[in-house]
Amino acid sequence: MKKLCLLLCVTATPALAASGPFFTLRSTDFVVTISFLLFVAVLVYLKVPGLLGGLLDKRAAGIKADLDEARALHDEARGILASYERKHKEVREQADRIVDSAKREAMAAAEQAKADLAASITRRLAAAEDQIASAEAAAVREVRDRAVTLAVAAAGDLIAGQMSAADKAKLIEASIGEVEAKLH
Repeated sequence: MKKLCLLLCVTATPALAASGPFFTLRSTDFVVTISFLLFVAVLVYLKVPGLLGGLLDKRAAGIKADLDEARALHDEARGILASYERKHKEVREQADRIVDSAKREAMAAAEQAKADLAASITRRLAAAEDQIASAEAAAVREVRDRAVTLAVAAAGDLIAGQMSAADKAKLIEASIGEVEAKLH
């Protein structure tokens, strides 16, 4: 069956289907061949293959220019990327230096603050000791003053108790005379 189908396909080709001579205008194969050759001749006469070649060359040149531009842009982008990476590295190094400097300054400030605090504590202790000494001296003075006042009062009471009225009158007269002498 397969052989029969193959034989029928080979015998049914268009070249075998045409009957009669090939070089007549009644032969469709001849007319199609002449038409095709005339079409190709018109295309060659109008220089269509040259135009197509020129267009293709122009397109190829445009593509090559685009590729060259793309390569140039790629190289430029690589350069810019390298530049930014260098700048990034420099900025990172600078940031590290700033952080280290800030740490050193913070440590120095902390040490200075400790020293200032110690000095302040020393000054306050000295001031407190001075206040304590002053308060102690004031208390001693007050106790002395009271003791003197009490001693004078006790002595006055003792003298007043031992004095007679005549002695008191003499003392009053002497005091008045002394006041008159100092006022005049």
